[in-house]
Amino acid sequence: MQIGPITGNTAAAAAGSESTGTTATNAFNLNFESLLKIILTQLTYQDPLKPMDNFEFVSQLAQFSQIQIGQTSNDRLAEVAAAQATLQATSLLGKTVAVPAGSTTLSGKVVSISFADGVPQLAIKTSSGSTISNISMSAISQVKEGN
Repeated sequence: MQIGPITGNTAAAAAGSESTGTTATNAFNLNFESLLKIILTQLTYQDPLKPMDNFEFVSQLAQFSQIQIGQTSNDRLAEVAAAQATLQATSLLGKTVAVPAGSTTLSGKVVSISFADGVPQLAIKTSSGSTISNISMSAISQVKEGN
């Protein structure tokens, strides 16, 4: 007897109880233990004349799971990088920075930080009293403590 693709009811029946161990999820929000139960169910009811059909389907589910885990890892890494950039930017508040501007270098005290699309932009107040804003962190060539 050959069975078709797993439907929601079949997946729920095969999933059984929730695992208290591994909580990695795949594209169908099933934990690792549930995925193994689905694989075992597929292997139990597969057509002996076409044994690869069901296994290939389960293999694809596992590949989708790995793709989602990779995407989740990338998202979390981007969040960590954004948090690190925020921390670095806020540590510059009150410090004097130098920013190359053509053939000269502007210097001033960091007075505020704004975030455009999660990217920190600094505003400095120069010794002449003018404020220059939207300075990228990568544009800073020197950081000094205090005045």
